[in-house]
Amino acid sequence: MRMSEGVEWAMHSCINLSWLDSDEAMTAARLAAFYELPPAYLNKQLQALARAGILSSTPGPRGGFRLARPLERITLLDVVTAIEGPGEAFRCEQVLRKGPVGREDVDYRKACFVSQAMRQAEAAYRKALAAQTLADIRAKVERHVPDTPEITRAWFARRRS
Repeated sequence: MRMSEGVEWAMHSCINLSWLDSDEAMTAARLAAFYELPPAYLNKQLQALARAGILSSTPGPRGGFRLARPLERITLLDVVTAIEGPGEAFRCEQVLRKGPVGREDVDYRKACFVSQAMRQAEAAYRKALAAQTLADIRAKVERHVPDTPEITRAWFARRRS
């Protein structure tokens, strides 16, 4: 399964926002500059996070994005769903119906062993994503690269606009 790069960008942006002052709204342009990302494309991801209630968005000259809830309440699945949508990754098109032993009266989305296996695997994948929060990721970063929060805050402080 391949996810768009927007998922990675969204997760990193949320973690970076968690290290900043909670009153400060951060523009998409400033968040994008941190990793040299295209601002318009990152803005689309940030807007999707805002629609999902992960970020809040404030318009205007002092506007931007903030976390709408604590990282402890944002799962990796929340972010993936906000960016990629809620649909299933595997879509059974019932190809067996067109085969030599296919039947019109059978729902192959349920009867097909390939479909069953793929749905089972996707359920496990979603369960694993739902079991981890962005706070878990942030904690690992802080344990292994403890200077990261301060470096992030300092970088954004130098580039106020």
